[in-house]
Amino acid sequence: MGKGSRSRGQHMATKPTCSRSYLHLHPQIPSPAPFPPTPRRERERERERERFGMASSSSDTHLHDLPDVILSNVFALVTSTRSRNAMSLVCTKWLALERATRTSLSLRGNVRDLFLIPTSFSQVTNLDLSLLSPWGQSFLDSSSDPGLLAHRLAQAFPSLTSLTVYARTPSTLNFIAPHFPSLRHAKLVRWHQRSAAPLGSDFHPLFAFCPSISTLDLSHFYCWTEDLPPALEAHPSAAASLTRLDLLTLSSPDGFKSHELLAISASCPNLRHLLATCMFDPRYVDFVGDDALLAIAAKCPLLSLLHLADKSALSGARADPEDDGFTPEDARISRTTLEEVFAGLPLLEELTLDVCQNVRDAGPALETLDSKCPQLKSLALGQFHGICRAEEWQLDGVALCKNLEFLSIKNSADLTDSSLLAISRGCLKLAKFAIHGCKNITEIGMKRFAGMLRRTLVDVSISCCKHLDANSSLRALEPIRDRIQHLHIDCIWDGSQGSDGLRKAIHGFNLIESGPSRQPAGFFDFMDTRESTSGCCEDTKQKKSRYSPVADCSNESWSNGSEFWCKTWKRLRDLSLWIPVGELLTPLPLAGLESCPELEEIRIKVEGDCRSRPKPTEQAFGLSALDHYRYPRLFKMQLDCGDAIGYALTAPSGHMDLSLWERFYLRGIEMLNLSELDYWPPQDREVNQRSLSLPAAGLLAECATLRKLFIHGTAHEHFIKFLLRIPNLRDVQLREDYYPAPDNDTSTEMRVDSCSRFEDDLNRRQIPD
Repeated sequence: MGKGSRSRGQHMATKPTCSRSYLHLHPQIPSPAPFPPTPRRERERERERERFGMASSSSDTHLHDLPDVILSNVFALVTSTRSRNAMSLVCTKWLALERATRTSLSLRGNVRDLFLIPTSFSQVTNLDLSLLSPWGQSFLDSSSDPGLLAHRLAQAFPSLTSLTVYARTPSTLNFIAPHFPSLRHAKLVRWHQRSAAPLGSDFHPLFAFCPSISTLDLSHFYCWTEDLPPALEAHPSAAASLTRLDLLTLSSPDGFKSHELLAISASCPNLRHLLATCMFDPRYVDFVGDDALLAIAAKCPLLSLLHLADKSALSGARADPEDDGFTPEDARISRTTLEEVFAGLPLLEELTLDVCQNVRDAGPALETLDSKCPQLKSLALGQFHGICRAEEWQLDGVALCKNLEFLSIKNSADLTDSSLLAISRGCLKLAKFAIHGCKNITEIGMKRFAGMLRRTLVDVSISCCKHLDANSSLRALEPIRDRIQHLHIDCIWDGSQGSDGLRKAIHGFNLIESGPSRQPAGFFDFMDTRESTSGCCEDTKQKKSRYSPVADCSNESWSNGSEFWCKTWKRLRDLSLWIPVGELLTPLPLAGLESCPELEEIRIKVEGDCRSRPKPTEQAFGLSALDHYRYPRLFKMQLDCGDAIGYALTAPSGHMDLSLWERFYLRGIEMLNLSELDYWPPQDREVNQRSLSLPAAGLLAECATLRKLFIHGTAHEHFIKFLLRIPNLRDVQLREDYYPAPDNDTSTEMRVDSCSRFEDDLNRRQIPD
C-alpha cells in the first residue's frame, strides 16, 4: 500500500527518506559541505602521503570525481531498489545519475493519488502498474478524467517499451495503448471474472495501437480461450510481430482446444516462445493431438521454447503416491508425430510436454532429440512412459540427450533406479533435476544419481514419490549436500513421529547401504569409477569427523559424546517444502536440515482438507524450528495455506474453524527474523472466501522485523489495524489473486475506503531508516 500525499511545504522542508511509494519525490539535495580539516588531521594525512611516496595535494579524490560515463555504468549494475533509493539521496549528481540509469519501476501508490505520478524517471523502459492499491482495482475507472491520466503517464515515461497492468475492464487498454505505440512487451493481469464484452475486446486496443508488440503474457489474465484467436486474425501485422506468447493460464476451464492452437500458430509464424494450457484428454471434442502438434511445428519453425501443459497439470492437485502411474486413457500422440515435431523444430532449446494422459513407449522418439534438436538444454515430460528402459549397459531414450542442463520427469510409471543411473551416465551436464510421482525410485537409486552428477547438480526437486519421504530424500542427497543451492522435498515423515524414533532413523544409517534395495542382481556392477572419487565415498572418508552438537555445526566433529550428527548445507539458498495439512514442521531439523548458513528464502505449501483432520495434538505447526541459530540468513518466507480447505465460519462439533487452523500455522512466526512475508490464508471454497482471521492478524503483528507483508486474500479493516504495531513495516498489500476474485467491493473486507484509511495510518508513522 502506497504512501499518502504531503503538502508541498512539508515535503520540501523534511529530509527525504527511502520512499515507500512513487508519491515521494526526492528533492534536489545539495552536496554537504566537508568537515573543516584540523591541524592534527592534516599532519596525519601528510605522514601517510610521505609513507607511500605520494605528492601533497590540497584536495582529496572522491568517488563522484569519476567521469559520469564510468559512474553511470557503476550505477547501472546496482539492481536493489532500496540501494538505489539510498544512492539517490547522497547528492544532486548522484540523484540525476540514479534517475538516468533506472530502467525498471513498479508503482505502488494508491489509485486516488495518481495525480502525483513521478516525472523524474524518463529513462524507465519497464513499468509495472499491476500493484497499485487497492490491488485489483481499475485505476483509470476511478479517475474523473481517465484520458488525461493516461496522457500524464505517457509524459512521465516517454521511453516505455514494457508494461504490466491490471486490466480489469477493456477500457484500461483503450486509454493507455494509444499513448505507447512503441510498446513491445505487455503483461496483462486480471483475477476477476470476465466482463460481458465482445470476443477479443480485451486485446483489440493493444494490437491496433501497438503494431510492433513482440511479447504478450497472459499467464495471470482471466479470459476465454476463444478471445485471443479472433483478435490475432483481425490484426495480422501485430500477430506477425509476436515472438513470445504465454498462455499458461488457470482461468480457462479446459485449456486451448486444437482449432484454437491452429489459429494461433497460423497467425503468429514468427513465434520463438509458445506456452499454452491445452486440453489433451481424447474423451473431449477437439482435443489436442497429433494434428495440432504437427501444425505448430510446421507453422512456427523458429520456436526455441515450446511449453504445452494440460489444465490439470497446472492446478497443483497432488496425485496419489500409491497410484500405478497410468491414466485410464492414452493421449493421441504417437511416436511418429513426436519425431516429426522434433525434426520440424531444429532451434528448440526448451521443451515441456505435460499431457496428463499416457504417452507410451516414448524412449525411441526421445532418442532423436539429440540429433534433431542439438541446442536442447531443458526437457520436462509429464505422463511419458518408457523414456529410459536401461535394460542393458547401452544408453537409450532420454539418456542420449547429452546436452541437457534441466530435466523434469513427472508421473513416469516405469522409471526405475536403473533408469536414473543411465540418465546420470548420459546427461553429464545436468544442473537441475525434478522428479514427481515416480513410485519405483528409491533412496539408493537417487543417491547414486546424485553422486554421479556431483560436479554439476545444484537444483533438485523431489515430490510425490512413494519411497522418498523427507528423511530418505535428504539422505539420498548426501553426495551433493555441500553443493546444492535449491531444494524441494515433501515433509512426509516415516512411521516414527517421536524424536527418539526420528534420531534413530536419521543417525543410524549407513551412507552406502541405506535405503531399500529393490534392484536386480548386478545393478551396481556397471557403476562408473568417477562416483567413488566424487560421490558417496568422499562422504565416507569424512564420516568420522563430521559430528558436533546442534549448537555449533560448523566444525562437524564429535563433542562430549553427543548423539547428533550435524549436517551443514553450505550453499543452500532456497528451500521449498510441501506438507500435508495437520502435520508438523518440527521434525525438519532432525531429518537432516540442521544447519543452512546461507539459506535466504523458504517456501512452505500446506495442502489438504482440514475438515477431515482431527485437532492437532500440538499447539503450533513448528515455525519456531526455523530459528536464526540453524538458519541465520533466512529473511524471506512464503507460507501458502491457500490449498488448506476448511470451515470459514462455524465448524461442526469436534472440528476447527479456519481461524483456529491459522493460529496453529502462524504460532511461533514472531521468533523468526523475517523482513519479507507472503501469506496465503486457508480458504472455504464453497463460499469463495480466503480471509485473514483475527488470530492470524494478531500473530503477524508480533513479527517486529517485517518490512514487507503481502496477504493473498481479504481482511477486515479492524483486523489489519493490528499490523500497525510492526515498527519497521513499510509495505502492506491485500491481493485477491485467486480466481474468481470477489466482486463485492462494498463488504467490510474489501472496500476501497478501508484500504485507504489503513494506508494513511501506515504512512503517518516515522520509519527509522
